[in-house]
Amino acid sequence: MSRTPGNARTPRTTPRPAADRPDTPTAEAPTATAPAAPALPLLRRFLRQEKSDAWAVRLLPRIVFGVAALYTVITLASQNGSSFFAVVAALLLGLALWLLRRRTQLLLAMGVSILAIAFTGYFSAVGDAARTSEDAGATVTGTAAFGYWALAGMALLGAWMVKEHPGRRGITVVLADVILVIASVVGMFLPEAGVPLGFLGVIGVLAMRGSSAKAVAGRARQALGRLRTRKASAPSDS
Repeated sequence: MSRTPGNARTPRTTPRPAADRPDTPTAEAPTATAPAAPALPLLRRFLRQEKSDAWAVRLLPRIVFGVAALYTVITLASQNGSSFFAVVAALLLGLALWLLRRRTQLLLAMGVSILAIAFTGYFSAVGDAARTSEDAGATVTGTAAFGYWALAGMALLGAWMVKEHPGRRGITVVLADVILVIASVVGMFLPEAGVPLGFLGVIGVLAMRGSSAKAVAGRARQALGRLRTRKASAPSDS
């Protein structure tokens, strides 16, 4: 039994979506972005000084002021030996400030230590000049100045030796240096008591601001609390 062509089954076709039909308008494909124009050469960008070019606009003032500052520094340093050392010290100080700009506590401690060394050296020199009846305008270095400088360095080092400092380290150095300056003023009148008083003051500040003093204070509070509880639990005499 053979099938006639009229009875032959035709394959079922599924309708195409509208986007796939050739006769329907399709969405336009996004056009490719045009290639960016090649960047101008550095020299051309620098010479044109376009306001929209931040690199070229900022570079010209920096070069001008940099050359002027370099010429000024070289002129000042070439005058004499003291000017050269002053310029080198200023450059080193500026470099240190730039490197420590994010470490405010260390920067504060170093600045206060320098001021403390200057004040204690001046007070000790004035006291030494007054005691020896020398001319006050002459340059006199007190023998106690080195002791004060050593104590200032000890305060700076002791604040950073503690691994876990409970407070701000820079404030610790400030307090120690203030006591050190006061001790140097006392040393103008009592030279034998200046350095020992400063030593005791620096040690006291480092102990009070350090973690060891906090631990000692906590233990003392615990001991006092135990004594109070024992007194409260003890029967009162009737």
